[in-house]
Amino acid sequence: MIKVERKGENEFLVVVEEGGSKTEHIVTLDQEYYEQLTGGKITKEKLVEESFKFLLEREPKESILRRFNLKVINRYFPEYEETISRKIRH
Repeated sequence: MIKVERKGENEFLVVVEEGGSKTEHIVTLDQEYYEQLTGGKITKEKLVEESFKFLLEREPKESILRRFNLKVINRYFPEYEETISRKIRH
């Protein structure tokens, strides 16, 4: 289960619970990056949630950085932006 809670305009607390344990992550999201990926079609919270689903398909929750900007995902997974944009826009 992925829970996303807004902590500020561009900051979110994400709690991932699975397998009887949980991890917590602080994620920041720049407005222009949000617009680039979504065109404003979904909320920032939904983008963060979808991004964590993407990450969890590729690595265990314990491997996800505890604090990061959403842009960083693309450095580790070059297919991230295209995958997320395609999923959101269609």
